[in-house]
Amino acid sequence: MATHDRNAEDRAEDRAEDRDGRYRTFAAFYPFYLTEHVNRTSRRLHVIGTTLVIAAVILGFLVDWRFFVAAPLVGYGFAWVGHFVFEKNRPATFKYPLYSLAGDFRLWFEVVTGKRAF
Repeated sequence: MATHDRNAEDRAEDRAEDRDGRYRTFAAFYPFYLTEHVNRTSRRLHVIGTTLVIAAVILGFLVDWRFFVAAPLVGYGFAWVGHFVFEKNRPATFKYPLYSLAGDFRLWFEVVTGKRAF
């Protein structure tokens, strides 16, 4: 039985990006995410913001629901200062909101576990 050799146009599932240039998986997106977070101060602001988001969510459950409202404001506030002031780039949140959020938490995890420099 002969094998069919598909051309690159027909192999969208083999590429990191789809035909519109969007990342298809988080695994493909994360290396791009890291290139958008090379500035140390920006990474630190992201980690601080993500830590405060986690704290706000916990406090939302334990203390007052208004901490839930504060969580995205605090998280995005720190992250966007990092992007606009230090990285001088546009946050990936605008194009990839879920992948970007997952990237923030993965970066946070890598920093707190010592796998990535703070």
